[in-house]
Amino acid sequence: MGALGSVAIMAIALVIFLFLVIGTFGRLYRKVGPNQALIVYGMGHPKIVKGGGAIVWPIVQRADELSLELMSFDVAPQQELYTQQGVAVKVEAVAQIKFKSDVESILTGGEQFLRKTPVERENLIRLSMEGHLRGIVGQLTVEAIVKQPEMVADRMRETVAADMDKMGLEVISFTIKDVKDENDYIANMGRPDIARIKRDADIAAAESTRDTAIRQAETMREAAVARAAADQERVIAEMASQTRQAEASRDLELKRAEFERATKTAQAQADKAYEIQANVMQQQIVAEQVGVERVQREQQIKVQEAEIIRRERELEATVLKAAEADKRRIEIQAEAERQRRVLEAQGVAEANRAEGAARADVIRLEGTAEADIIRAKGESEAAAMEVRAAAFKEYNQAAVLDKLLTGMPEIARAFAEPLSRVDKITIVSQGGNGGGLGASQITEDMVRMIAQAPAVFETLTGQKVSDLMSRVPALADLVPPAAPGGGAPTNGASYVGGSPASTPPQRS
Repeated sequence: MGALGSVAIMAIALVIFLFLVIGTFGRLYRKVGPNQALIVYGMGHPKIVKGGGAIVWPIVQRADELSLELMSFDVAPQQELYTQQGVAVKVEAVAQIKFKSDVESILTGGEQFLRKTPVERENLIRLSMEGHLRGIVGQLTVEAIVKQPEMVADRMRETVAADMDKMGLEVISFTIKDVKDENDYIANMGRPDIARIKRDADIAAAESTRDTAIRQAETMREAAVARAAADQERVIAEMASQTRQAEASRDLELKRAEFERATKTAQAQADKAYEIQANVMQQQIVAEQVGVERVQREQQIKVQEAEIIRRERELEATVLKAAEADKRRIEIQAEAERQRRVLEAQGVAEANRAEGAARADVIRLEGTAEADIIRAKGESEAAAMEVRAAAFKEYNQAAVLDKLLTGMPEIARAFAEPLSRVDKITIVSQGGNGGGLGASQITEDMVRMIAQAPAVFETLTGQKVSDLMSRVPALADLVPPAAPGGGAPTNGASYVGGSPASTPPQRS
């Protein structure tokens, strides 16, 4: 199995390699049609391929295509051309040119035009041909150019052949298309011939008219003689014809009377025979109709009997069986509806019962939980109030002072809160009643507003802060008497009004 696998892998690799080699050579192989020439150059001498192909090696070689198709373009100089007589004319011609098919001409054409566009190529060729056309027109007369265009074309082909051969080209055809001038020289050139031809035509027309008149007179005379002889012969022929017509009419009437008699006799016999035959046929038709009606009545009876049987069966199939099926269906539906209602009633009762029990449990649990919450909240609030009451009883002057002092930042922050939302302050006055200058006046105003806080408290509560402070135990009352030996109480207790009391924590 290992050897077979290796052989298969090698075969696949060989096939892939062959495909790669074929693909590579396919990309390197350049092909051209019979109307093109492939010029391969680079490494070695240039190679010309017509209607075939060649391998072009990249980097070291390059290939370009040169069209060998026929090129057709107009040769019509924009400037006027002067003839041998000095007459200015405009000549329009059509040239058919192509590259020669031999290798030397293709190399020459590639050297001259390989990288030029078709338009550039035609412009160069047209300039050369227009120059030669100007030289040929200068050697000829207007009459020769107009009357012998083939001679002009031949001379043009002979003249440009050398130049075209140097460019690898050949002239297939050169045709003069039109010759024009602005001085009406060409138009006037044919007027003498036109006048002579017109004169000869008028003379020939007069002679023809004379000969025609003579011939017409002779013809009329001969026609009159012939007409008289013809009239005489016509009269004789008419009389003979009328005689023959009378005899023919007589014979025709006799024949017609005989034929009419025979026809009427045969018609009478045929009519009588027809009546007899018609009576016989009528009797046969009546007999056939009676038989047909009898058969129709028998068939109708059979059809009616079959229809009665069909209706009985249809009634049995559609009415009786349908009624039986409806009855059975209604009974089944009634039984199913009864069972459905019984089950629904049982289900509704069970659901209501379960729902009532669940709701009762939920209400009971909610009431118990709410009562526990209220009781715990009341106990907590009572304990907190007791603790606060005990703490407030033990507050001394220092604690109250601490409370007021610790609340002062919050009061100052509340007074300064509106000022913190101001984006910009413009100071108009440089001095105030308090003696402040500039921005320091704002700080003095804030201090005065904060100093008014005790007055606001007294206005709202009706009690003076000084009275409240006087009822708070002083710090001196809380200091215990000195112990013997100058020591402090060892148990950490303080005495208020002669009785020991716990000292609340002091705030620094």
